[in-house]
This record gives sequence, structure tokens and C-alpha cells, in this order.
Amino acid sequence: MGEVPKIVLPHGGYKSLVVYKKSEVIFQGTVLFCRRFLPARGDRTVDQMIQAARSCKQNIAEGSAASGTSKETELKLTNVARATLDELIEDYRDWLISHNEAIWTTGDKRVKGVREYAIAHDNWADWKPIFEKREGAVLANAMLTLCNQATYLLDRMIAAQEADFKQHGGVRERMHAARTAVRGEAWDKSLYSYLSAATTPSELAGREQAAKAQIARIVRQLREHKGWA
Repeated sequence: MGEVPKIVLPHGGYKSLVVYKKSEVIFQGTVLFCRRFLPARGDRTVDQMIQAARSCKQNIAEGSAASGTSKETELKLTNVARATLDELIEDYRDWLISHNEAIWTTGDKRVKGVREYAIAHDNWADWKPIFEKREGAVLANAMLTLCNQATYLLDRMIAAQEADFKQHGGVRERMHAARTAVRGEAWDKSLYSYLSAATTPSELAGREQAAKAQIARIVRQLREHKGWA
């Protein structure tokens, strides 16, 4: 009997993902924001905001852990993480509006400043002093910027997971390949030519370009083989 393919793929490693590190900052920042600027009792918004921030972080982690056996579960949980950020964004916008504070626009230099700081600082320890001292309007707007960054990363991750699932299927396909290999028959090795989730937007973009180039080469070779113009 030759090589038998694995049914459970390598999984986990979520703590190295940029989006997971950003979700930790969002969660810890939300807890501190609520503690400082929302009532300690009698306001359900506190529980809702903290739960939404926690849900984003936890679903990224759980999706990564589940990816070894279920790509479908990974994709669903990543989508849940993305959806909870939309809820959190609305809560921060509502807080700013209800306190008659301006919401920073995309072109605002303060938004650019937060973006640049977030790229170089993905550890909560770097953000904690800021959330302990700055005023609520600044922190709420900073959190909106962080959430928007995280949603962008999650959108790219979801797109990559969808493409991976469409091309390689899930655990059923791997189980079939393993059974086929045990019988000594040829099995589909393309099921295991997947790309793991990129850890940065630039890495994901690079992989996307490489995949497009590979597809273009295959199409060109097919046209030449068939004699098509």
C-alpha cells in the first residue's frame, strides 16, 4: 500500500493571523471602553457590545480549529465573526451620534493615523494606555477604524476559504481519497494542493496573483494543445 492521504488537515495557528490579533485588540478595547463610558448597570448595550467583540475573536479561533475536519464549519464561523463586527460598528456609531460627536470620515488624517499605528502595533499592550487615557469620542472613532480594518481582512479570508472549498471540497472528499488509497487505487492528489490562510493582505494578494497566473498558463497550454486561436 502506498501513501495514504490524511483526513484531518493541519489546522489551528489562528494566533498568528493579523485579523485575530486585531480582534483581540477590539475585544479588550471594547471591554475598557464600556467600563469607562457606559453605565455599569441597567444598559444592555454593554453586554451586547462586549459579546459582539468576543464573538468575533472566538469565531475566528473556532473556525481555525474546525478547519482540519470541516471547511464548511470554518467558513460559517468566519462569516459569523464578520457579521458580529457589523453589529459592533453600529454600536460605536450609535454612541457617537447619541453623544453629539462627529464620526471621522475616510479621508480624515486621524483615520490615517489610527490605520498606520494599527499596522505597526497589533498587541493589546500597545493599545491599553491609549484606551485608559483618551476621551470617548476618539476611542469610539479609533475602534470604528479598527473594526473596518478587521472586516476587510475577514472579507479576504472568506473569499479565500470559499475558493478553497470550491476547489478541494471538504472532509467527505478526503475520506473518499483515503479509502481509495487504502484499496491501492489512484486517488485525487489535487485535494491536498490547498493554500493555507494568508496572514497579511499583501500575502493573500500575492497568492491570488500566483493562482491567476497558474490558471492563465493552464488555459494557454490547453489552447495550444487544442489548436484554438
